[in-house]
Amino acid sequence: MILDGTSVDMKTTLLKSEDYTRAPWKNGGGVFTDIADAHRPGAITKDWDSLLWRFASTPIVAPGPFSYMPGIDRLQMVVGGRGLVLKTEGREFDEREPFTTVRFAGEMEIVTELEAGPVEVVNLMARRGAAEIEMSALSEPCERQLPAGTHLLYAAIGDCGIRLDGEDFSISHENTLRVELARPSTLALVSGLAVLASIRLVG
Repeated sequence: MILDGTSVDMKTTLLKSEDYTRAPWKNGGGVFTDIADAHRPGAITKDWDSLLWRFASTPIVAPGPFSYMPGIDRLQMVVGGRGLVLKTEGREFDEREPFTTVRFAGEMEIVTELEAGPVEVVNLMARRGAAEIEMSALSEPCERQLPAGTHLLYAAIGDCGIRLDGEDFSISHENTLRVELARPSTLALVSGLAVLASIRLVG
């Protein structure tokens, strides 16, 4: 079992899949699941214009254009299905194999190509200059250092187990552990597979 907790240097919060919210894509072409996000302090309306960062999942069921998001940096990873390719003028972003991270600018004109049917992806987005972002899949037992900042551990396939500074956490399928670190911490994947999304606010 996992319990939310707070210490001087680390705060952990379990985000449950039944509490995630749904909203339309910016271009209205689909619906995404908002897992976690942050907006400018004091923003009257929490919308795309006030967004600092967002971690979300979405199905892509048919080829089509991506939303136009000027000033937003994006990371994307396929977590269900395979064969996704993002195409823009003179360049291709290859996500044919699941759990491969690609990075691109939100103002790029991108069209998706599905070579093997629908896929499910996770996206980590951040306003350029406001936050630095990284995303990777942890699929084998390992240890890594996490810097101070916000970290999201998403159980994309089944349950997973992690250890943070010697404390064990279990994360059920499609739930997310949000970790706020005031100082660097040691993360270990104990079991299963986790998507790690990291955000560091700047400026």
